[in-house]
Formats: sequence, C-alpha cells, structure tokens
Amino acid sequence: MQLSDEPGSLSLYFNVNGYTPDGTTLVISTPTGIATVNLTNRKLTKIATGHLHLLFVGRKTGTIYYENATGNSAAAKAIYAVPAAGGPPRLVARIPSGTIQTINADETRMAGVEEYAPPAKVSGDGLMRDGKHAQTKGEMMKARLEANIPMRIFVLDLTTGKRRTLVQSSSDWLNHLQFSPSDPNLLLFCHEGDWHRVDRIWLIRTDEDGAKPLKVHSRTMAMEIAGHEWFSADGNWVWYDLQTPRGQVFWVAGYEIATGRRLWYNLARDEWSVHYNTSRDGALFSGDGGGPGMVAHASDGKWIYLFRPQEMPDEKTGDHATPPGLPLIHTGVFEAEKLVDLKTHNYHLEPNASFTPDGKWLVFRSNMHGASQVYAVEIAKAK
Repeated sequence: MQLSDEPGSLSLYFNVNGYTPDGTTLVISTPTGIATVNLTNRKLTKIATGHLHLLFVGRKTGTIYYENATGNSAAAKAIYAVPAAGGPPRLVARIPSGTIQTINADETRMAGVEEYAPPAKVSGDGLMRDGKHAQTKGEMMKARLEANIPMRIFVLDLTTGKRRTLVQSSSDWLNHLQFSPSDPNLLLFCHEGDWHRVDRIWLIRTDEDGAKPLKVHSRTMAMEIAGHEWFSADGNWVWYDLQTPRGQVFWVAGYEIATGRRLWYNLARDEWSVHYNTSRDGALFSGDGGGPGMVAHASDGKWIYLFRPQEMPDEKTGDHATPPGLPLIHTGVFEAEKLVDLKTHNYHLEPNASFTPDGKWLVFRSNMHGASQVYAVEIAKAK
C-alpha cells in the first residue's frame, strides 16, 4: 500500500532510524517538509514545513531531528528537533561545516564528517580530473576516492556543545556513520569508494581518548567487496553485503561484536539486493533487489524480498558452535520470498527497505508508478 500522498516523498536510508520508540509512527520527508505516518491507521501529519533535510528519529525519545537543507557540506548548518507529536521546533546545535549523520542511543551525542581542505581533483558534484562529470555512481565513487580530500569524523556533545575530532584522515573518504542502537559510545563508519579498493567497515569507541578503529572485515581475495553495513536492532551484530569476488558469489555477512563470531548467509544472484535489513528480533532479513545493470547483473532481481535465514549446523552433532581453537566462519542460506514486483522501478532511486518495529510490514520508497512515494508491504500472507 502507498503511505505517502505527495509525489517526491521518501523514507529514510535503510540503516537510519525512522521510527518512534513505541513503534507507532514512521517519519518521512516530503517536498514540502517532514511528515509522520501513523502505522495503525496510516494517517499523515505534517510536522515541519519548508525545504528541510530529515536526519533521523531519536531511539530514546522519538524526537525528530532535521536541518535546513543547504546542499553544501562546507556551509554552516542549524540542527533542529521537534516532537513526533508535533510542536514548535527547538534549536539543538549549529555546526560551522560538515554534515551530521547519526545520533547515539541516549541522544546525548551526534557524529558527523567534514572535509578540511579544498578539493584538488574532484568537486562535490562529481566533476572528475579531466573536467567531465561522472556519468555513473561507480565513476563518481572512484573519482571521489582518488581525490584524496582530507576528512575527519567529529563528535558533538549535545549537553555541553563541545565538538571534538574522533578520526582524522589525510586521504580516506569517511562516510555512513552509525551509532549503535544500544551502546551510546560505539560508532560504525566506513571508508567509502570502490569497494574492492578499500577496507570499508570499521568500529570505534567514542568515549575513549585515542581510541583505535577496529576493522570489521578484511579482504582475502582479489575483487572481494564488502559494504552497505548496518547494526542489528539489539546492537550485537554488524551485518553487510559481501561478494567473493565481486558480482560472482553473494553473501549477507555478520560479525558478532562481543565474540568476533562470523556468520555468512549465501543467496542467489537474482536475490542480491542494493541494501539488506533485519527485523527487530533478528529472525528475518529483507532485500530491496537490483536492476540488470547493477553488480549482480540479475535477470529477475527487481523485487522486494523477504529472507528466512537457515544456518548450517555441524552435520554430525547438529551444533552451531565453533570448535575450540578454530575461529571458523559459520555459513547458512536464505530462503527467499518475493513480496513486491518492482519491474517498473528505476533503481537510480534505491528502495531502502526497513522492517516496521512490530515486524509486520516492510517500508520502502519507489518510483514504480512515476514519482517517488513511500510504500509498505505486509509480510504475512493474507488468509
């Protein structure tokens, strides 16, 4: 079903929280502002009006955070908060430059990235070294990585207003910051760029001075790629798209933070998805499919998928535990179910599916009927 009513409406990126803690409300962006969707009766309510950039919904209070859209990462920005029930916005912070990307579990700290030297080889709009504009996302990512623009990750304390640098790099493209949904001091981030050329997925503590980043995945073969990472809802796992090698063998891979345990689920070429996600209880996964010109070159991959993970136990003991002294990767497979046919969807707009907190629906955005709108599909089949 269609949830939004304004052409050009969008749900948030797949790993950004768009739901209130009580699970009753979804927050979306529209061409005229920010709106809430009551997930029980599907009533739409405009919360804020204007040319705004919806950032995320706080996991503790359900507060909606946004900024005035400038389209310029070097420009100063004002961050505002408004209750999901509506009311006057309040100013939360001002940042002189950079972009805020995430808020922690108890809503006391935000994190963002900024460039701190003028670009030398590529501009923010994808202008490459030869003066031409990137025609594809891949060209843009390659050019941006090769630009070696100095960047840093900063943390902003919302109680004191103090801002400090957490990660500083002279060349890496830092992106996709995500605070853990359960640990307010744990941050996930990535080295962006051509996935086969970067060690992409990293964790770092934000409460320790001089904390060293932990690499979540190390590549072991040529053209191996990993990315589009996200936390499980309980914060215990980091999950990500893994291909060994690129475009040939497809996995959704997991790293258990406390133990280092690794679990990889295999899936078919047509089931590869731009983004995957997990339900709150971890029992189900989703995928938003992909077009024939994308990395999997799927012949029939334009679907919203539901995946039921099946871990492969030891054939003799039936046990899923790793034998002592053997840090082996556990494997499994996905049993796939097609939920929505996206044959008319243009994947220049990524669907970014997410589970509703009650696990009964998948929310996604699509242009399958023309302009982008926000949709939901029921997970349980109608009787």
